[in-house]
Amino acid sequence: MAGQDITSRIPGFYNLSLDERRKILASISQLSSEEMAILSGSASLTVDQADTMIENVIGLHSLPLGLALNFLINGREVLVPMAIEEPSVVAGASFMAKLAREGGGFFATTSAPEMIGQIQLLDCPHPATARLKILEHKEALLAEADQIDPVLQRLGGGARDLDVRLIEVSPIGQFLVVHLIYDVRDAMGANAVNTACERLSPRLESLSGGRAHLKILSNLADRRLARARCTIPLSALRFDPRPGNPESQPYSGEAVRDGILAAWAFAAADPYRAATHNKGIMNGVDAVVIATGNDWRAVEAGAHAYAARSGRYTSLSAWGKDEAGNLVGALEMPLAVGMVGGATRVHPSARLALKILGVASARELAEVIVSVGLAQNLAALRALATEGIQRGHMSLHARQVAMAAGAQPEEIARLAEQLILEKTIRLDRAEEILKSWRQSPNHPKAEKQN
Repeated sequence: MAGQDITSRIPGFYNLSLDERRKILASISQLSSEEMAILSGSASLTVDQADTMIENVIGLHSLPLGLALNFLINGREVLVPMAIEEPSVVAGASFMAKLAREGGGFFATTSAPEMIGQIQLLDCPHPATARLKILEHKEALLAEADQIDPVLQRLGGGARDLDVRLIEVSPIGQFLVVHLIYDVRDAMGANAVNTACERLSPRLESLSGGRAHLKILSNLADRRLARARCTIPLSALRFDPRPGNPESQPYSGEAVRDGILAAWAFAAADPYRAATHNKGIMNGVDAVVIATGNDWRAVEAGAHAYAARSGRYTSLSAWGKDEAGNLVGALEMPLAVGMVGGATRVHPSARLALKILGVASARELAEVIVSVGLAQNLAALRALATEGIQRGHMSLHARQVAMAAGAQPEEIARLAEQLILEKTIRLDRAEEILKSWRQSPNHPKAEKQN
């Protein structure tokens, strides 16, 4: 972020016009007119650029880019760009970040950016002996891997460790798997790791007497973990029901806390609930990963595999209470994200998102992302444990249904309000209401025709 007096607290941001929001962001993040053009869409990714990124390009597909507010991460104010189509995610994360500020914000750390490359060795005459022989040459193999990418080595990365696993039971029988641990610094690391695996394969074949088959990184990046924690004071958890809620009593801090803990316990114990619980975490995580041009599919795969590392799928997050009774939460998950190479370099919006975030390294980026995941998890748990998840979704979902029904800009808010009032947010009902309005002699269009 630019300057020392920057804050991610911007009260009333949601109520401002689109142009007003952009002007505030431009001032805070010191965006140029060219960068502002990227936000408007006039200078974003072009079809010609897209044609160089993937095969058989026929056009572009856009997602809304929102800005999550109120994040204080390791004492630093952070504005968080989020690319997502689902209502309530940006608002939910922003509001939970506001509550977390009252407990000091989010505190996040990461482990070293070490990725795992796997080389599968088949047809080894004596797998157990081959394993030991490879380990005897470990230092030489690491030295060879270190020479593969001189630039990465100069930046402090490179080969860190090597292990050999014997897979004793598989559909094809025994085989060996060599794990190359590779520090990729500020890259996601797929290209560097895959190249290193391919370069080491002939040497491994010679040592083992086997045949190198697959040579590829693992997306279960459990050597590259991101962790975040927060404390929410009881006073911040208390709130009054929204107007129209049949629950007449305020929600006490203790009631909200205990409801969140019970909801989390459900996810911790039951994989059916855990899948939805973790999806809520990934709503926040993926939105930032996509905004910054990173591989959200790799992050998803690693997160869910990590959630099942005990042999049973469970919650990625953990919630409890401290000695003072305050709510405390923690999230730990693999986060292989980068700031160099791939779409982060090519996609104009991804470059702009990184500038808005103000992060200086992939580790800082991961710390932001895991904090957003924890905030989004809290938003979902709080909603479920109190008024129900639908109330949070209702307003924005109703607007989307109104637009899908063909409502004009001046009709959208009124139609959404009517759908919410009827508690029937369906496309067919929205179309019926619009039709009845437009057939009325008092409708503006009808007056024009008369």
